[in-house]
Amino acid sequence: MTGSALVKAAREVADVAAVHAAASEAARRLVPEVARAIVGAGFARHFVPARWGGTEGNVTDSLLATAAVAEGDASAAWVASIAASLGRMATFLPEEGQRAVWGTGPDTFIACALVPGGEAREVDGGWRVSGLWPYLSGVHFSEWALVCCPVPMPGGEREVRFLLVPRSAYEIVDTWFPVGMRATGSDSLRLADVFVPYAYSFARADLLAGRSGAPLPAASAVPLKAVSALSFAGPVLGAAKGALREFSTALAGRRAAGAPGHRVSGTSEAAAELALARTAGEIDAAELLLRRAAAVADAGAIDDRALARTSLDHALAVDMLAGAVNRLTPLAGTRSQSDSAPFQRFWRDVNTAAGHTVLQFEPAARAFAGLALEA
Repeated sequence: MTGSALVKAAREVADVAAVHAAASEAARRLVPEVARAIVGAGFARHFVPARWGGTEGNVTDSLLATAAVAEGDASAAWVASIAASLGRMATFLPEEGQRAVWGTGPDTFIACALVPGGEAREVDGGWRVSGLWPYLSGVHFSEWALVCCPVPMPGGEREVRFLLVPRSAYEIVDTWFPVGMRATGSDSLRLADVFVPYAYSFARADLLAGRSGAPLPAASAVPLKAVSALSFAGPVLGAAKGALREFSTALAGRRAAGAPGHRVSGTSEAAAELALARTAGEIDAAELLLRRAAAVADAGAIDDRALARTSLDHALAVDMLAGAVNRLTPLAGTRSQSDSAPFQRFWRDVNTAAGHTVLQFEPAARAFAGLALEA
């Protein structure tokens, strides 16, 4: 499946996700029909090496496909993006670990706990691991999971590593009760004295640097900071487009109703039209920033200055998108705030997603300014 095919398939996923959005929110996880559509569209295989049957695709196609899904449902797009990005992360596993994940096919759904946690003790051939890890989006549909854990290494030193565990080894704990992005199913994972062999692990430092002892696909051989925020920014971009579409449809409907000089939530129609135009422009500008950042990641060979620039692009784009949607909210009308209205779901999802730690503007801005001001 080519990248352009993924984007085309993503539009079909968006339609399925939109139909089931209310049911997914009520369940606080995607309904199975949406999860199957995500895998069927090719998200899980997008970054998987070709030798395992994967697409070995690029970052730009992943961004655009994720944004397309989010125009139907941002939670579905978030899970689709995670499914793709975890295929990228698993390329850092040794051969034995990759074979366990993809030996029977490239469409394996992986979940991941990015924040270090848990405890590990060294045993013959690996570690025995226990602990609780939060925020594993899509974990209910996962076949494997990667958890980040400080582990003892041969020789006595400790190292933070990602550890691969099969679905049979972990318990899912119901902990996800957010205001927005409700259907991502980002519950917690618990391990109780689970054996993880050395070959089912890789160093977090390698992932951060985009390096490995074995050859990596092009999309993997870049610093994590160049791509990780794009995984979360894509859903925000698509959700902002969805919010603008719903706002425009509602405004056009009120105009067609034929009330001359009508007011929208106590504000003139002209104010709503100005907000619509400015929001459309800001969404376009944010998309250009994200496309530029994705193109930099796809080109590879990213130095510190380029990395600071792309990190700023990620954060600034999401800041603009959240501000643009929030501008529309007080002008959207009472019906748009109904719990059955797609607009309010897009609004909640945009603001919840924009709060992710890797999308914050201040740290990205300060890092960029620090390098820009160097003599």
